Amino acid sequence: MFNLVIFGAPGSGKGTQSERLIDRYGLTHISTGDVLRKEIASGTELGKIADSYISRGHLIPDGLMIEILAAEIDRLTPSSKGFIFDGFPRTIPQAEELTRLLEARGEKLHAVLGLEVPDEELTARLINRGKVSGRSDDNPETIKNRLGVYHSTTSPLREYYIKDGKYKAIHGLGSVDEIFSRISDHIGHIKD
Repeated sequence: MFNLVIFGAPGSGKGTQSERLIDRYGLTHISTGDVLRKEIASGTELGKIADSYISRGHLIPDGLMIEILAAEIDRLTPSSKGFIFDGFPRTIPQAEELTRLLEARGEKLHAVLGLEVPDEELTARLINRGKVSGRSDDNPETIKNRLGVYHSTTSPLREYYIKDGKYKAIHGLGSVDEIFSRISDHIGHIKD
């Protein structure tokens, strides 16, 4: 299996590029937000526990998130060529847990693809997305807060993966095709 983390600030193009990775390489996309919503909607035991945190505005503990993620990986593994993790890990302890989770299944994380886009461009993209989609959280004040949280929480994680030799910086400006070409070049070097 070939396993990737797609990493980037809100508006960096993670979702768009994930779709292309799925099409090109046959990978399975695991978005922790989507997985949590599915568990809660299905009324699973893990979903009920997760909802008890979310409904009170609390973050889900790392151990619970790993348990939910492990269940999703185990469910999808028989039909998957590999995974793209989106929205996880967000902290160094989560990164360490992801490594353990994969190793326990005889797998590893091959690369962390970091879509690097300047904040001014991210803000412009998100404001435009808000105009098109009507998303209420795509407004200047919320965007500024989201980018601040992203930079403060993920900066240590980026450094962690750089030291681990897994981080691949991807220049995130240009057309969707140009950015995907850069990603594909990196993956070609990893898989060779």
